Amino acid sequence: MNTSYNITDFGAISDGITNNASAIQNAIDQCTENGGGKVIIPPGKFLSGTIILKSNVNLHLEAGAELISSLNPDDMIDFMKDFDDDNRDTGWEGGCFILARNAENITISGEGRIDGRGREVFYEDEELDGGSHESPLKVRGFRPRMSFLENIKNLTVKDVTFYDAAFWTLHMAGCSDVLIENIRIENNDRGPNNDGIDPDCCRNVIIRGCKIVCADDCIVVKTTAPMTRKYSSCSNILISNCILNSHSSALKIGTETWGDIHHIVMSDCILENCSRGIGIWSRDGGNIYDIIVHHISGNTRRYRDRAKQDSEVVRWWGKGEPIFINATKRAGVDRIPGKIESIYFDHMRMSCEGTIMIAGEEYSVIKNVTVSDSTFVWKKQGEIYPDCLDEQPSERGVYKHETPCVFIRSGENITLEDSVVLIVDESLKGYINKCMVKE
Repeated sequence: MNTSYNITDFGAISDGITNNASAIQNAIDQCTENGGGKVIIPPGKFLSGTIILKSNVNLHLEAGAELISSLNPDDMIDFMKDFDDDNRDTGWEGGCFILARNAENITISGEGRIDGRGREVFYEDEELDGGSHESPLKVRGFRPRMSFLENIKNLTVKDVTFYDAAFWTLHMAGCSDVLIENIRIENNDRGPNNDGIDPDCCRNVIIRGCKIVCADDCIVVKTTAPMTRKYSSCSNILISNCILNSHSSALKIGTETWGDIHHIVMSDCILENCSRGIGIWSRDGGNIYDIIVHHISGNTRRYRDRAKQDSEVVRWWGKGEPIFINATKRAGVDRIPGKIESIYFDHMRMSCEGTIMIAGEEYSVIKNVTVSDSTFVWKKQGEIYPDCLDEQPSERGVYKHETPCVFIRSGENITLEDSVVLIVDESLKGYINKCMVKE
């Protein structure tokens, strides 16, 4: 029985122009019909529309192989057109490049590259950006997410490089028994909504040894509204040994929190120049609990926002906070956030520009947070001095406020143990108050 299926044997052409979706899909279909095996992308540039992965298939990109996403809407499956979600940032309407649903034993592997062509949808507006080369880029045209993998049991993604995603890179929804290992995600560090890895209502997930650069969140655990209705909670996730660089959060839970999120461990990661280190958001009713974060080192800093356009400032989410825990209502939505409780941090070594922020509300008190055996140094790194607090997306938004080392609002049993060291460097004295402010 043949267990390897080279896409060129099915008519694929490596000119970077021809849409090879039919050839690649025929190889996948024959592979799964014959009991499974390896579909090989050989060296060369292979453009394609949506590819549907199926059970028992290993999509293997050899060294020198480039699988390139079409940006033509006619080439993409609009897989979420009937979904109902009031959060526009989730971006269901764009279709996706690599699609799999209701399958098992799927692998994406190899030393090749998957190219999302984000460079063709993100662009600079020098008049608005002021030449800072830090602010968010503008977006034009159609931009599909790089992947959507739904309800897959036994999913493995290893060694491959995801390059220049136009929207979310690796979106897993309702998946179980997942291993993401030794992958590289190399996205534009100013491109909106180009998240790295999004486990959404998943269970039993290991993410380890990855190097991720992106403008949006590097690794973000969430429970979106449509997926929560189908798959409920998100739990049993281990994230370790990653190097993360983001203009948003390096490691994040939320913002989409319709279902519970619990039993998450994040450890042994290095954060490079992130707007936020560890972020935990509650917005949509799901409870977040039993989260452990340990042995994290690196830095967080503030980046320049884009100037006003039509009376709106396009902002990064984050002002250099090493730890951010927040439960409050979305703007214009009368929905009570779920509970955040039993969160533990230890052995963090961070240089930062923003406040350690633990901010709930009277209607959603944050409980039982402990920080121990950690050192935080407030040190000037960017162009802007601390002058505000940031609770986007919410009724509070971004607002002027004194910037203490630690800010707590509506928190119960919040503990910074004696082993926590807070240091304010001379470069930020007068801007960061070495104290804990409670409101």
